[in-house]
Amino acid sequence: MSALRWGRGAAGLGWALWPVSRPGLLAEEGTLGGLRGCRRSSSASPCEQDRRRDWGHAELLEVLEARVRQLQADNVSEVRAKLVDVARLPEADGSQSPKKVEAGNKGAALGFTSHWAQKLHKEKLVMQKRKQKLEETLQKEARKHQLRVEPQLLNRQLAGWLQRWEHGTPRSPWEEQLAQLLQEAPKRLSRKEEHDRADRLSKMRYEGQQQRLLAFLECCVLVDQLPLAHHVLVMHHSKSRQQRALTLPMYNTLLLGWARKGSFKELVYVFFMMKDAGLAPDLLSYAAALQCMGRLNQDASTIQRCLKQMAQDGLQLQELFTSLPLCKEDKAILLRAVRKAEPTFLPPQPPLPSFKVNTSPLLKEIYSTDNPASYPKQHLPLETLKDLFQQQLSVEMATVVTVDSVEKAPSLTEEVLQARKTLQELRTRWEAELCLALQQTKAREAQAAREGRPSLFPYLCLLSEGELTQLMLQTLQVLSQQGESLLSLAQELGMRIFNRHVVQRKQLSDEVQALQERYFKYLHLLASDTQVVMSRLPRQHWEALGTPEASQDQPWPLTLVVQLGKQLAEVLVQTVKMPSNLARQQDTHKLIPVLYHVYSFQSFRQIGILKPHPAFIQLLETAAERTMTFEAAEVPMLCPPLPWTSPHSGAFLLSPTKLMRSLEGTIQHQRLLEGCPPTELHGALDALTQLGNCAWRVNGRVLDLVLTIFNAKGCPRLGVPSPASEAPRPSKHRLPANASPEHKTELRRELARCLKVAREMHSLRTDALYRLSLAQHLRHRVFWLPHNMDFRGRTYPCPPHFNHLGSDLARALLEFAQGRPLGPHGLNWLKIHLINLTGLKKRESLQTRLAFADEIMNDILDSADQPMTGRKWWMEADEPWQALACCMEIARAVRAPDPAAYISHFPVHQDGSCNGLQHYAALGRDSVGAASVNLVPSDVPQDVYSSVAAQEFVWQASHYLVRQVFNSLQEMFSSTRAIQRWLTESARLIARSGLAVEWVTPLGIPIIQPYHHDTRVSIGGGIQSLTFCSSGDTNQKPNTLKQKNGFPPNFIHSLDSSHMMLTALHCYRKGLTFVSVHDCFWTHAADVAIMNQVCREQFVRLHSQPILHDLSRFLVERYCSGPRSTNAQVAKLQEMLLSVPKTGRGVPIAGWGLGLSSPSQDQSSWSSCSVLQGPSIWTR
Repeated sequence: MSALRWGRGAAGLGWALWPVSRPGLLAEEGTLGGLRGCRRSSSASPCEQDRRRDWGHAELLEVLEARVRQLQADNVSEVRAKLVDVARLPEADGSQSPKKVEAGNKGAALGFTSHWAQKLHKEKLVMQKRKQKLEETLQKEARKHQLRVEPQLLNRQLAGWLQRWEHGTPRSPWEEQLAQLLQEAPKRLSRKEEHDRADRLSKMRYEGQQQRLLAFLECCVLVDQLPLAHHVLVMHHSKSRQQRALTLPMYNTLLLGWARKGSFKELVYVFFMMKDAGLAPDLLSYAAALQCMGRLNQDASTIQRCLKQMAQDGLQLQELFTSLPLCKEDKAILLRAVRKAEPTFLPPQPPLPSFKVNTSPLLKEIYSTDNPASYPKQHLPLETLKDLFQQQLSVEMATVVTVDSVEKAPSLTEEVLQARKTLQELRTRWEAELCLALQQTKAREAQAAREGRPSLFPYLCLLSEGELTQLMLQTLQVLSQQGESLLSLAQELGMRIFNRHVVQRKQLSDEVQALQERYFKYLHLLASDTQVVMSRLPRQHWEALGTPEASQDQPWPLTLVVQLGKQLAEVLVQTVKMPSNLARQQDTHKLIPVLYHVYSFQSFRQIGILKPHPAFIQLLETAAERTMTFEAAEVPMLCPPLPWTSPHSGAFLLSPTKLMRSLEGTIQHQRLLEGCPPTELHGALDALTQLGNCAWRVNGRVLDLVLTIFNAKGCPRLGVPSPASEAPRPSKHRLPANASPEHKTELRRELARCLKVAREMHSLRTDALYRLSLAQHLRHRVFWLPHNMDFRGRTYPCPPHFNHLGSDLARALLEFAQGRPLGPHGLNWLKIHLINLTGLKKRESLQTRLAFADEIMNDILDSADQPMTGRKWWMEADEPWQALACCMEIARAVRAPDPAAYISHFPVHQDGSCNGLQHYAALGRDSVGAASVNLVPSDVPQDVYSSVAAQEFVWQASHYLVRQVFNSLQEMFSSTRAIQRWLTESARLIARSGLAVEWVTPLGIPIIQPYHHDTRVSIGGGIQSLTFCSSGDTNQKPNTLKQKNGFPPNFIHSLDSSHMMLTALHCYRKGLTFVSVHDCFWTHAADVAIMNQVCREQFVRLHSQPILHDLSRFLVERYCSGPRSTNAQVAKLQEMLLSVPKTGRGVPIAGWGLGLSSPSQDQSSWSSCSVLQGPSIWTR
């Protein structure tokens, strides 16, 4: 074999033995040529080229060494013969004899081999050093990409201990190391030290960083990327500055993850890091260690040592099974480990349901067991409710609901069919391209995580690439022609991923099956054909079932949500493309982006907007697809909601829902709720549950009429928005070359006005389309609207698009699913309600309104029978659609054989009047103000603004009138003015002390005002750097102006919500159907009188409490106690808080609104039922 062939073979063997990741040589024509060709044609970096050159030199050296060995081993005669043949060439000129040549060649051959051997040996030493150095460099780079397992400890004692144990001999078992570590490591921090540590961390503003890192670690564990989570934790722990941000829950997350895998070595490493950080193991830490021992079937002595150390740390064994959020499998393995050490151990039985109740005097009657109540039931039997639960469960497990659009379907022309086909082909291609782009994005994020950064990698693994693709395409589908800001789009995408992740996590666990079993038992309380031993409130019955609560899902930090959504939005922008000419789609070389990133100015701020290409919008309009997709939590429920039992449990079956709605990223409200004693929230929880348990149905007759107008270009006068085709168009005339600047300015204004109107019309039309499509989707269904509340306690239905909180049109589409007979007075209340809806007779008595309704009965019946072709009297009402619905209900009732027996589903409203002033007048015991806002008996409703205007001899100048009206209001409500000033000044001083204003409502709801100075948060990179403001962190400095201006109205709103909740609970106890829109109360016509009486009684009971003195006492304890009390500024604040305004000497509150007879006193005639003359119930 020749030297060249052997060299090729050696090189080939070298390549075969080298790992796949080693840089390869491209040449095929020999080693030297390959090296030259590689250097010449390579596009690698200089560092990479040097590396390749060094490896090439090493291989060349190997080839030459082999040749030398071959020459030395060959026969000398053979070498001589070859050299003689070569040496004979000079013989022609007679310069040398053959003998001399032969003798010289022999010496030359030996000298040649010796010279090359020395040279090659020297070169070999040089190359070995270079090769060794190169291998060290490669090993360092490889270590950078390897996941670190062994920690780098900062404590020298612990580091030396770990080092000696790792490299010492003989090596003791891991169990011995854990036992010694728990016993000999730094002692547990005291509670004070832990509190001080937390304060230091919060002052250093580590909270956001901590939240994100903890979320990253938890997410890694969920997606089975535990080694990656361990690697990132080790990287952070090895740097002292980053280690200070690490918390015990982070270490526990890793401990629990390794315990579930039975990885004892890694678990001990985490314990080493925990001790190195000065943190002591808590109950969850020991549970993880014991669970790991149980999985590995450790001996009893090891487990006993762990249990002994846990007891020495002051932790109780029973708490492992009662205080930790562990799944059934974890608890079973934990119990197996404990019983191995203590065979007689019995886990404590699940705690009996707590029957502690709220002790507030306002709720004493609600939770009293002396007079058991018979609460109302649903109108459906048990089996029907079970079937509805299964339907709702399927909806939430799918996470989305597909609804047919109510827009008029186009004719299926060839153009429409071709557009739909093109759209489908594009989506198919986009799905494949987006999946590939997501794979590449995940690879980049995985590399970032390997470098020690908490990247987006685990979050992108929560859902499959197909699910993420569908999510992005749904976002593209609903994007308006005007586009949407990148920030809002990113936040929406991020929250949708979180919601889907929560639902999927519950599906993979045993929570769904446990929920179904518990809910079926709960339905025995609600079903119409079942009985329970004891009639309780829904929350009480749910808690009495004894099943433990579902695990709590902590929301992701807002920065993470936005960054995740931004990443997906950028993938969508960069990936989704379409042919520039859709008519020739085969020409794929000319592709244009479907989404464009542009900038626009809004309120002097530059906003990045994602805007769809006009060609794509045109394609969607031509295809005219008749389906829309909604999130499951955006649609009313098909079964009764879960009762609210805690700040994180209630409403939807699987979809996460906040008890107290707030801006994303705001955590202060949730912290207050979680820190509140459970019994303090019972009033609010039960009221929200009661509001959500009201069953609804769609008013089909009204819906049909609205759809007819909606698809006939709308009618803005009736609240039915017109389509975009009806929007005003700017002038199409070309601007003359000699146009004046004034003319150009006018045209620009006209264009801006047209664009503004077009945007508003599109928004209104889309809102109506969503509402009407959902109404049509639920047309023949019974549904429920779960409720939650804002930070003041005001209640709202959770589904945003279709509920009773909307406009006149939205309210007219809804009616109670459960009907009640009108009874002797129900028809009269329907008539009065109709007149209230028209806006007529506002200043007249109830008898006058009733008489007026009888006078116009022909118009009422005509409106009901011929709404679009008759005299159309209903269209002139203030609330036309509700008036029409009421006309139809009255027509059916009066035509019934017995109107009193007619089953009515129509909700009758009682709207409050001047509620804020009513509460101020009641707080200040202001008799003059009380008379002006209907707090004392009167035959006709009072209008405070009319009374003020009469006092001031109204002048026609509007500005003067407004100024005089409010001056007179201050004179009439003198106590009100004093209370407002006290609240405002108290809030100002509290905010100046560096704290936000907090208080507790009379029903026990803790409230904090979320007004802080904004902190700017930036997320760089990508197509745009996003900067947004966050003001929901309690560590931020409060905004003094907003705090002091917001306290008086927010405090009054909290009183108003307390009054509504009290009314709701007492109406429920009396068997009424009750819902509210803030200060507007709804019930059946037959029950209006009872509701009005409850409303008055609860208003009086609420204001019989020392509300202002209770507020003063709370504020003093909250802001003026402790070390702060010696501060001069705090002393001034305390003086202000203690100076509670004095109340007036008006009529005692117990006598307000109770001067006339109630239904319980005289049921003989309707006229005696004059209970509307109490607070908050005179309509308009």
